[in-house]
Amino acid sequence: MKVGFVSLGCSKNLVDTEMAIGLFKNNNFEIINNVEKSEIIVVNTCGFIESAKEEAINTILEMAEYKKTGKCRYLIVMGCLVQRYYKELKKALPEVDLFISIDEYAHFWEKICKLINTDLNNNVCNELEYMNRVISTGDKTAYLKIAEGCSNRCTYCAIPYIRGPYVSRPMEDILEEAKKLSKMGIKELIVIAQDTTRYGEDLYGKSMLSDLLKELCKIDGFEWIRFLYAYPEAITDELIDTVKQNDKICNYFDIPVQHISDSVLKRMNRRSTGKQIEDLIIKIKKKIPDVILRTSLIVGFPGETEEDFNKLYNFVKKGYFGKLGVFTYSKEDGTPAARLKNQIHHNTKKKRYNQIMSIAKQVSNKNLEYCINKTYNILIEDITFDKKFYIGRTYMDIPETDGSVIIKNTKENVLGTFVKCKITRHARL
Repeated sequence: MKVGFVSLGCSKNLVDTEMAIGLFKNNNFEIINNVEKSEIIVVNTCGFIESAKEEAINTILEMAEYKKTGKCRYLIVMGCLVQRYYKELKKALPEVDLFISIDEYAHFWEKICKLINTDLNNNVCNELEYMNRVISTGDKTAYLKIAEGCSNRCTYCAIPYIRGPYVSRPMEDILEEAKKLSKMGIKELIVIAQDTTRYGEDLYGKSMLSDLLKELCKIDGFEWIRFLYAYPEAITDELIDTVKQNDKICNYFDIPVQHISDSVLKRMNRRSTGKQIEDLIIKIKKKIPDVILRTSLIVGFPGETEEDFNKLYNFVKKGYFGKLGVFTYSKEDGTPAARLKNQIHHNTKKKRYNQIMSIAKQVSNKNLEYCINKTYNILIEDITFDKKFYIGRTYMDIPETDGSVIIKNTKENVLGTFVKCKITRHARL
C-alpha cells in the first residue's frame, strides 16, 4: 500500500516521523508525498501549545476528508497530542482508525499490523529505530536527536508531562548513527534535544555535550555541525571554547532565554537570572566575534508587569540576537503556570508581542546590513521554478526557521554543494 505522512511541530517530532517512515519502508510499503493518493495517511501531531493543538486537529480533519474524496483506507494519528489527550481524541475523532501514543512506540509495528489485518514480520523491528529512519530534510542536512524528554520543569511547559523526564542516548549509539548519516552524504548535522546542554548528565554524571561535539567533528564528511536548544545556565566555558576551536561547528548559539526580568524568570522556574543571561551573551560574543545568537521569548506570562515587559523590550533593543522568536504565553493544562494568579489579558499579550517583534525587526535589519559586501560559504539547497536563482543558507541560518540566500544561476550545477558568495543586498523585514 502507498503511505503518506504529515509531520507537525518541532524537529524532534520530525525525527520520530522519519523513524516511522523507516518502519513502513522496511516492511515494503511505498512512501509517497501525495496524501490524496495515499492508502494510509499518518499524521504526527504536536501538542505543545494551544495553537499547535488547533493546527493538529485541523490537519487530522483535513486528512480525514481523503477517506471520502481520495484513496485513503486508514488514517493513523501519533505523537504528542495523542500522548496528552488519547481518550478525548478517540472519543471526538471517530474518523481516525488508529491512535498511537508515545508510550506505545515500542509496539508501533504491532499496532499497524493489527489495524491492516496482516501478520507481524518477526524479522523486522517492532519499534521506532534511529538507525532505520528515512531522512526527509533533503540529501545534505539531517537532525541528530541525542536525548528524549525533559527534566527542567519550567512552569509553563507541558513537555515533561508529554515526553517524560530527560533520557540521554548512549554516546556510542549517537556516533554510530552520525557515521551512517555521513556515509549517506549528509554535510550539515543539527544536534537536537529538548535541552542539548543537559546531554549525558543522567548517564555519565555530567554534561557531555562538548565531548560529543568533539567526537562528531572527527567524523569525515560533515562540513557544518550545530546544536540547538542550549539552556543558558548550562553553557560552560568549555562548550564555548569547543565551538570556537572546531571549524566544523557553526558559530551559532540557540539559547531560549524566555525572559530577562528576574521576577518572571523565577515564576517560570528558570535557573538563570537576567544578569547571568546577559553576562553569558556578552562572554560568548567576546570570545566568538562572528557568532550568531538565536533566542525565543515569552510575553504575557502570568504576573508580567509593565516594568517586567519594559526590561525585556530594552534587552531586545540592545541587539544581541541576530535571530529571535516570540510567543504569547499559552495557558497549558496541568502546568503550574496555569494555576498562577494575575493571568494577562489576550489583548495585552498581543500588544506586547507586536512591540517585541517591531524592535526585533529593526535589530535584524541592522544585523543584516553588516553582512553586505562580505563573502560567506553557502550551502545550496534548491533552485527556483524558473531556474534563474539558487536558494541556499549561511552558517547563520537554520532550515525552515531563519533566512535564505538567493543566488543568480550561472548555469553551473551547484545543487547540494557549498559555494563562496558575496552578499550584495538584503530584503528588509
